[in-house]
Amino acid sequence: MKKIEAIIRTSKFEDVRDALGKIDIDFFSFWDATGVGNEKNLQRTYRGEHGNTALIPRRLLTIVVRDQNVKKTVDCLLDVAFTGQVGDGKIFVSPIEESWRIRTRQAGDESLYDENRKSVV
Repeated sequence: MKKIEAIIRTSKFEDVRDALGKIDIDFFSFWDATGVGNEKNLQRTYRGEHGNTALIPRRLLTIVVRDQNVKKTVDCLLDVAFTGQVGDGKIFVSPIEESWRIRTRQAGDESLYDENRKSVV
């Protein structure tokens, strides 16, 4: 199993969520996140409002998938979250040693399988 963490533009979240669903990645967690990118302390004024554009609002997704689904998940994120502009985000993949489904006490890959929906996470 692998954990995929993706930091994406908030404006791309709905498209990414829909695209992940189309490839049967139906379960993930997400948070609003603010980070600092390569842009350094850029003060801008827009309609009289001052703001620091180096602090970028983003959405952080955490997705745990079976090893065989890593490539299709990462490819989906790369395709759908892409704008070609600075600030599109990052994707990190790391190993998961163990997992359990609390309700059924299933472990490993079986803990990711939803017997009711037949999800292929």
